[in-house]
Amino acid sequence: MRSLFSRQRATELAVVNIYADRVEVGHIRRNGSERPVVALFGQISSTDHAQALQKFRRDFRLQQFRCGTLLSARQYQLQLLDAPAGVPEAEIKSAIRWRLKDYLDYPVESATVDVLALPADKSTANRGQPIYAISARNQDIEARMKLFAAAKIPLSIIDVAEMAQRNLATMFETDHRAIAMLSFSDEGGLLTFSAQGELYLSRRIEISLEQLTGAGQETREQLFERIALELQRSLDHFDRQFSNIPLARLLLAPVPDELGLAAYLAGNLSAPVQSVDLGEVLDFHEVPDLREPAEQMLRWQTLGAALRVDIA
Repeated sequence: MRSLFSRQRATELAVVNIYADRVEVGHIRRNGSERPVVALFGQISSTDHAQALQKFRRDFRLQQFRCGTLLSARQYQLQLLDAPAGVPEAEIKSAIRWRLKDYLDYPVESATVDVLALPADKSTANRGQPIYAISARNQDIEARMKLFAAAKIPLSIIDVAEMAQRNLATMFETDHRAIAMLSFSDEGGLLTFSAQGELYLSRRIEISLEQLTGAGQETREQLFERIALELQRSLDHFDRQFSNIPLARLLLAPVPDELGLAAYLAGNLSAPVQSVDLGEVLDFHEVPDLREPAEQMLRWQTLGAALRVDIA
């Protein structure tokens, strides 16, 4: 059973991200204090994922990399729980697995489960240590592993969008304050709160990028109202739960300028709102197309996952 947060170390990381209608591959090279360089990026528009993986392996020599991939939002669940009191660290995952039976709509015995503990701080002193439980059906994990094995691509990491977005948010941290980050894709909206490289909170917003771009003016305003309401509730919740971690700002991932979402949120939220340009923190000189906001919007998850840094 593959850990969703494997700590295996090998060569440099390349991420192969599989969507319904396309496959993307990305590799980011870190240069110490300089901006990380997006050293390679490619995408193939195809529903034949096996063929696309084989082409990427040949074109980018993926056998040289430690490769990762991401599950789609429908393939996993993320639950924020309190760690069981008095349970040894080595047994936490087993204890969490038992608790997840109340959250899953399939037998917990058929799930791959991993855990991610949040840092202990004063705000959690009066309750159990918060911990994220990530679960996915064994059959989805096994299918992904078989797909990569058939293409002879070494798969060592299976990741999720929340962690990829956390990686991107970390690049914009300038002090010890938290960053809220909001992005939209065909899977809906994703809101994360992170500080000092740690994910503290995440929320899914059931409004997709396609809904936003395809809506008429009246419907779009209603969607904006729903988004702002959900965001403000989440901002208030974060402030209550993590009162000792001040929030610096809300960063909005690229969306079409004509939507006017950034301006709307800036005028309706208590936190400062800024639009993101990944060119501020990543070097795109080897893949210049990614300087365009529209490209950053589409490649958001893959770039975030490629920024992953494992701890030895």
